[in-house]
Amino acid sequence: MAYGYVIAQINVKDPEAYREYVAEVTPIVEKFGGEYLIRGGKSETVEGTAPGERTVVIRFPSFQAARDWYASPDYAGTRKLRQAASTSVQTLAEGI
Repeated sequence: MAYGYVIAQINVKDPEAYREYVAEVTPIVEKFGGEYLIRGGKSETVEGTAPGERTVVIRFPSFQAARDWYASPDYAGTRKLRQAASTSVQTLAEGI
């Protein structure tokens, strides 16, 4: 079965609130079987304009698991915290 991925490109507007988001979201991601593959760190855009300066990639056991996590009541309040602390493009993708 293919994995499900959440690919996020984020611009943090409020670093303190974003740190709170990171602390809250980690156990929720783990609850849904997610694993961080990329979480910040150095990146370089070599073509086009990136929609965010911070890149995060989370792998879930399936595309449906990624969708379930994103739409879950567990994540709803935490998602609002991220949205208040940053702007981002969030993409769900299926892959190997």
